[in-house]
Amino acid sequence: MIELVTAVIKPHQLDAVKEALLGAGVEGMTVTEVRGFGRQRGKTENFRGSEYRIDLLPKVKIEVIVGDGAADQVVALIAEHARTGKIGDGKVWRVPLTGLLRVRTGETGPAAV
Repeated sequence: MIELVTAVIKPHQLDAVKEALLGAGVEGMTVTEVRGFGRQRGKTENFRGSEYRIDLLPKVKIEVIVGDGAADQVVALIAEHARTGKIGDGKVWRVPLTGLLRVRTGETGPAAV
């Protein structure tokens, strides 16, 4: 089965997660800079004596397509290397893909991973 693993993590954890995934044999990933919030609903900062609210925090979204049951390992690696133990570490989820096509070669299904 082919699955899409998606993670939203803190930007400064990206290098550790990327190196762990490459070390585990992941051949490709898509990384997008995003903004959002979770339970903490942003944060309050002080600048020159004035308090202001940051509602949408900077995050990084990682998307990895995996096959052959590798999703469990990828989820575990992301969780291990993205964890700081502080609020806002992020989320990881996976969904099955019903179709996949490699544009260059026309390969489909698991061969396209």
